[in-house]
Amino acid sequence: MGEFFRAPVSCLTLASYLITNTGDVARKYIKDPELLKFIDLECFIWSTVNADMTPMINAGMVFCDRHFGGINYPLGGVGMIAENMAAGIVEKGGHVLYKANVKEIITEPVASTSGRSSSNGDSSSSNVRATGVRLADGRVFRGKVVVSNATRWDTFEGLIGEDKMPHSERLFRKRYKKSPSFLSIHMGIKADVFPPDTDVHHILLEDWVDMEEPRGTLFASLPTLLDPSLAPPGRHILHAFTPDWIDAWQNLLPAEYEAKKVAVADDICQRLEAIWPGLRGAIEFCEVGTPKTHRRYLNRQDGTYGPIPSRRPLGMLSMPFNTTSIPGLYCVGDSTFPGQGVNAVVFSGFGCAHRVAVDIGLEPGWPAVDKAYNTLLGTVRDRS
Repeated sequence: MGEFFRAPVSCLTLASYLITNTGDVARKYIKDPELLKFIDLECFIWSTVNADMTPMINAGMVFCDRHFGGINYPLGGVGMIAENMAAGIVEKGGHVLYKANVKEIITEPVASTSGRSSSNGDSSSSNVRATGVRLADGRVFRGKVVVSNATRWDTFEGLIGEDKMPHSERLFRKRYKKSPSFLSIHMGIKADVFPPDTDVHHILLEDWVDMEEPRGTLFASLPTLLDPSLAPPGRHILHAFTPDWIDAWQNLLPAEYEAKKVAVADDICQRLEAIWPGLRGAIEFCEVGTPKTHRRYLNRQDGTYGPIPSRRPLGMLSMPFNTTSIPGLYCVGDSTFPGQGVNAVVFSGFGCAHRVAVDIGLEPGWPAVDKAYNTLLGTVRDRS
């Protein structure tokens, strides 16, 4: 509410786009078919769906960040973000446990109250409360709240369990489905294959109709153009990646799996030679990660990038917020408002931290307003 009173006009203007999708706004102001396809691509490269399926507020955040102010890249690689966050947590008195695989979110019964509803307006699951987590090695950690940054599928199907899944989460599965994962190729390449004026990021799409097809849209990034310390002298790192489904990599024998990785990587590198002739002959190192790799190391069901709408969404109102129908349990990340993309996930983190701080009394709040507002949003979302 503090932000609203500081800039009420801006907040109300933003709120007016809550139920709007990007395609609606694009067609209102743009008539050129080619430019509209480009807007589709602008959305797809971070949401993995076209403009009609992408909420306007989310798109606005990403468009502004990409096209105003240039690229912000962390020196030392993107891993430095996580390392510095972990250091900040420790500095503030927290603890970070590594190689600590959570197997269960512990819930305990709470007294049932007739007509009681949770903070997001769902009264279907108020008989249990999240009180801690159990690790794979049997250790148990208790807390006032539990925050899950796993996907909605991993959180409620894997860590909570189907038998305790709230009705609102079953409705979420009707509104959203899992997006594809990615096929990633990391390569070490001789620098002389890249012209002096080479840009850092590239998107390759030979035909608009292939945009949403597996491996149709190809992304390529050269981080060593910004930070040469990441590679030996005279070499560059090239990261090529493209959306792909895990189904294409299932039920393969180990030899078949490895052979398919080599074949797919060669096909992608051949396509990239349209930008950098002679690329394949300059490769000195190549490692391929498939959707199965994403599933294993990111611990995400099917290696999914996140949720995408099963049908045309009601703007941002279809996406759940950080609270859940289980008291004490919060969700954060791409399965919560405002959705996928780095900016959106960071926004979700700020929002979740504030929500938890208010709910446990570390920040001032408006309980009556919160309850009414979240109940209204929950009702609209679950009926959308």
